[in-house]
Amino acid sequence: MKRNFVYLGPELARYGFGASHPFGTDRMARFEQDFEKRNLRRHWRLMPPASTTVDKLSLFHSTDYIERLQRKSIGGEGFLDEGDTPAFPGILEASLTVAGTVLDASDRLMSGECQRAFIPIAGLHHARRDGAAGFCAINDCGIAIEHLKHHHGLRHIAYVDIDAHHGDGVFYAFEDDPGVIFVDFHEDGRYLYPGTGAASESGKGAAKNCKLNVPLPPEADDALFAKLWPAAERFLHQFEVEFCILQAGADSIGEDPITHLNLSPQTHAMVATALAKLSCERLLILGGGGYNRDNLARTWNTMLQALSD
Repeated sequence: MKRNFVYLGPELARYGFGASHPFGTDRMARFEQDFEKRNLRRHWRLMPPASTTVDKLSLFHSTDYIERLQRKSIGGEGFLDEGDTPAFPGILEASLTVAGTVLDASDRLMSGECQRAFIPIAGLHHARRDGAAGFCAINDCGIAIEHLKHHHGLRHIAYVDIDAHHGDGVFYAFEDDPGVIFVDFHEDGRYLYPGTGAASESGKGAAKNCKLNVPLPPEADDALFAKLWPAAERFLHQFEVEFCILQAGADSIGEDPITHLNLSPQTHAMVATALAKLSCERLLILGGGGYNRDNLARTWNTMLQALSD
């Protein structure tokens, strides 16, 4: 039986902001075209998206923000934040599908039904507990972490993020939580939104030195990443990781329209295969960003191909 799962379906693709927006609803279709061209169905079992209920959002988000999201979803006008994340009719339902699919994959990984799962439209890592940010109406990463902690009783969850943007919504939500082992390679915040993730930000209180931020200079390439990555592996191996989440944003690949890094898909493949070898053997991969459609298709499928091999 195939123990690699990939979630695909029109319900999941509905999370997006129109064809002219960097985070458009066409992103998943472009990934799926390349997935089929490479015949990756041989190695990855296709799973349908799942939805969840509004109360599951409260695992991470405040009641006030959930009520705001519900109101904005009805009219579909304006923004959920100060101007980065547009509302649209049904954004609540689209967000519930992202969250529900991530929770479904998490539960299947915990049950042993699969060892690796990939969700292309997920990894909305900027949303805060009390608000939206950076194209992210919810934070499915944070919801999954809280679910794994409280429903499954996990004590050490690794969150690794190689999106070009710092995963600030995850970092600050768990900055003082020693049970969330955080590793984030991102473009230096002096040059890119959200402007956070300095190397000096290593956690607070009991979580001091449980977080590793690695800011990269503009035009950073595979060679620099490969030089820095072994320290991240050593960092992760200090902890008894029970579950690993990889936010595999493809906006760190060269020629992305809104970022300035110059990685290739091989870096994502290298990171994914390294994390698949962690002793926990549970790897949940979330697509994250990526606004050059060819880049995201090549990057995510190169990563899945490497895990297939």
